[in-house]
Amino acid sequence: MIQKETIKIGLFYLISVGFILLNIFFVVKKDLLIINALPFLLGILLLVIYSFDKLIYLIIFFTPLSIPLRELKPDLSFDMYLPTEPLLFLVLILFILKMINERDFDKSIITHPVSLAVFLNLFWILVTCFTSTMPVISIKFFLVRVWFVVVLYLLAVKIFSQKITIEQYIWLYVIPFIIVIFYSIYRHTGYGLFDRYAAHFVVTPFYNDHTSYGAALAIYLPFITLFSFGKTYSKRFRFISLIVLLVFIAGIILSYSRAAWVSILAAFIVWTVIKLKIPLKSIVLSLIIVFGLLTLSQDQILLRLQKNSVESSSNLVEHVYSISNITSDASNLERINRWNCALRMFRDKPLMGFGPGTYMFKYASYQLNKNRTIISTNAGDLGNAHSEYLGALSESGIPGLITFLLIITTVLYTAIKTYKRVNDKRLKSLILAAITGLVTYYIHGFLNNFLDTDKLSVPFWGFTGIIVAIDLYSRNKFQNNPGLQGEL
Repeated sequence: MIQKETIKIGLFYLISVGFILLNIFFVVKKDLLIINALPFLLGILLLVIYSFDKLIYLIIFFTPLSIPLRELKPDLSFDMYLPTEPLLFLVLILFILKMINERDFDKSIITHPVSLAVFLNLFWILVTCFTSTMPVISIKFFLVRVWFVVVLYLLAVKIFSQKITIEQYIWLYVIPFIIVIFYSIYRHTGYGLFDRYAAHFVVTPFYNDHTSYGAALAIYLPFITLFSFGKTYSKRFRFISLIVLLVFIAGIILSYSRAAWVSILAAFIVWTVIKLKIPLKSIVLSLIIVFGLLTLSQDQILLRLQKNSVESSSNLVEHVYSISNITSDASNLERINRWNCALRMFRDKPLMGFGPGTYMFKYASYQLNKNRTIISTNAGDLGNAHSEYLGALSESGIPGLITFLLIITTVLYTAIKTYKRVNDKRLKSLILAAITGLVTYYIHGFLNNFLDTDKLSVPFWGFTGIIVAIDLYSRNKFQNNPGLQGEL
C-alpha cells in the first residue's frame, strides 16, 4: 500500500515537472503559450470519459466568461466564442454518437409540445438553408441553433430530471456573471460611473455591448429575486442572494440598456397578472381594447412621439425619456432603419426569406437614404436586424416567424398550465421565475436579437427546459422520475 502511494506521488511530481519544462520550452524557444491549454484539454477529456453531464455544467459556467476568437486573432475571417462553442459542438457530436449507439432518449421530452414546436422551427430553418442566398452562412447558423437546442434544452431537461437542481443550474451562470458585473463596474469607474457612452464598451470582451449584457441581467433577475425573498429557502441562502440581487440591480442601472429596463417592467406586469390570477379571457379582452385604442389614436401618438427631443443621456431620467424619441435619437432611429430593411427584405422573399443568418450581409441595399443615421453602416458590423421577430421574418419568411412565435406561445401555455397544476411551493416559484425571466427576453426580442450567441441562448433554452422539466415531473411523465426536489 505504501509502495503504491509512493509511486502515485512520484508520478504526480514527474508529470508536473515534465509539464513545466515543456511549457518553458514552448515559451522561450517558440514564443507560444498554447501548452498552457493542455491541462484544460485533459480535464475536458476526463469529463467526456467519466462524467458527461459535468461537461454541460462547464459550458454553463464558462458562458459569461467566454470571449470571441477574434479578440485573440483579429485577422481571422470567422469567429466563435471560446471555450463554449467548441465544447457545445463536442457535446453535440457525442450526443449524436450516443443516440446512434443506444437509440434511446426520454420520449416524454422528445414528444412534449414545446419540443415539437422547437423541432418544427428547426425543420423550417433547415429548409430555408437550401433556398438561402448564402447557403454556407445559413448552414452554419442552423448548426449553431442545433447545438444550442440539443445541449441547452434537450439535455438540460434530462439532467433536471436526474442530477442537478434548478437552483444549481442558475448559479452556474450567475457566479461567473458576478465577476463580469464587477469587472464592468470597475472599468466604468475609470470613465465616470454614470457615463452612458462608457457603458457600451466596459463589458467587452465578455459581452458585445451593453444591450446583450443588459438582456442577460434582466433574464436572470426574476430568479435572483426569488432566491432573495422565497420562503422555501434558508435565511443564509436568502441573505447571500440578496447581496447578489443588489449587485445585479447596480449592473442593470449602469448598463444603460433601455430595452432591459422596458423588459423588466413588462415581466413585472406578467408576474402581477399571474399572481392575481386574472382570467385569460380578461387579459385577451384588455389586449384587444388596448390595441384598438392604439390603432385609433396612432396619428396623435406619432405626433406626440415626434415632439420628444430628449436623446439618450448619462442622466438616468433623460435616458428613460429618450426611449420614445423617434426624431433625433440615433440609436432609436437606427433600429427603425434596420426594421424597415427587414420588412423590405420580407416583401421581396415573403415565403422563404433570404436564408438564416444572412440579414447582416443583405440588408445594406435595402436602406433608404432618408432612413440612414449617423451610425448606419453597410458592413453589418453593428448588430443584426435588432429584432428576433423581424430577423426571422426576413431570413426565413412567414413560416420562420410563425414557427418561432409557436415556440413562445407553447412555452407560455405550458408554463401557465403547469403553474396552476403544481402544488409544491418551491416548484411553483421556480416556474414563475422562469416565465418572467423568459418574458424579459420575449419583450427584448422586439428590440434586439441575441439567440445566435451563447450568452443569451443558455438562459433562453435553459429556462424553457426548466418549464418543460417541471411540467413533465408534475405529470409523472419522466421515464425515470426521481423528482426535482432539493433544498438550499
